[in-house]
Amino acid sequence: MTLGQHLLELRKRLSIAAASILVASIGSAWLTNFVLAEVNAPIAEAARLTGRKVNLNYDGLTSPFDVRIQLAITLGIIISSPVWLYQIWAFIIPGLEKRERRYIYGFLGSAIPLFLIGCCAGWLIMPHMVQLLTSFAPEQSTSFVNTGDYINFITKLIVAVGIGFVMPVFLVLLNFIGILSASVILKGWRIAIIAICVFTAIVTPSADVVSMFVLAIPIIALYFAAAFVAHLHDRAVARRTEAFINSEIANS
Repeated sequence: MTLGQHLLELRKRLSIAAASILVASIGSAWLTNFVLAEVNAPIAEAARLTGRKVNLNYDGLTSPFDVRIQLAITLGIIISSPVWLYQIWAFIIPGLEKRERRYIYGFLGSAIPLFLIGCCAGWLIMPHMVQLLTSFAPEQSTSFVNTGDYINFITKLIVAVGIGFVMPVFLVLLNFIGILSASVILKGWRIAIIAICVFTAIVTPSADVVSMFVLAIPIIALYFAAAFVAHLHDRAVARRTEAFINSEIANS
């Protein structure tokens, strides 16, 4: 494919992904009341544990509407993840050989569950962060938490952790299509661990070191699991290559 054809293919895949997110967002709009009640629960629990008043505050006329739109879009991203993850693969497919295209089953079969597990991990760690951050307020004080900032923090955390859990799958994919070897993946383990820690430090509050490591540990484990899968694949390829060479020598 020419550069122009690649750009057209990219536009097509982005359009399909965006359309899927839009449709899923519209369809999940009715869930925003339930989600708002759930994200308000950590605030209420923090107020109960600390004995302080902690309230969500809408600071503008359009703020309640904006919050619901943001929640609907986040739900749309999560619900439509099978579609846009497939579009990522579909954009890569034109550059693959026919036998390599069968990897789609392994890619989607691992990427989709890992993304959803990552989103769940972000959701489960969120109440701990809320309780920690609200605990820094002085006693007998009232914390007015901006709802827009609060929802923005939660949605970014959930989606970012989901994406972080998927990244090792892309390492395996690059190995299977012959771009990265297992030795190259393992050689960069120090840089990978630093990058993962920086990533988790960005998506978690700077004061919450525990949450940073709780999120970093499974992503690091997935990185080494990806390296192990790549190692097994490289060994299988080496055996097939050796068998092919030996058969060629025997035939000659």
